[in-house]
Amino acid sequence: MAGYYDYVLGLIPGALIGVTASLTLVGLSLTAALPVGAAAAGAVMAHAMFVRNPVAGEVPARRSLDGDAGERSGGSATGGSSAGAVD
Repeated sequence: MAGYYDYVLGLIPGALIGVTASLTLVGLSLTAALPVGAAAAGAVMAHAMFVRNPVAGEVPARRSLDGDAGERSGGSATGGSSAGAVD
């Protein structure tokens, strides 16, 4: 499922290329259109960083690649073996 920041990563080059190309097609020179496209891409990045900034509490839960194997291993909490451990 694509989230907000996935769309932002796709929109950055889209804004740069799209705005630059559309202004060039309208008749503006490439040297004048490129900074406007870069400003549009910069505005998208600024919105993602400062307006809708990532919050540490909204991090999606991470799953290990081996499923629940780490929880069922029967070892200690640190993942090491219990050989030689003093109870």
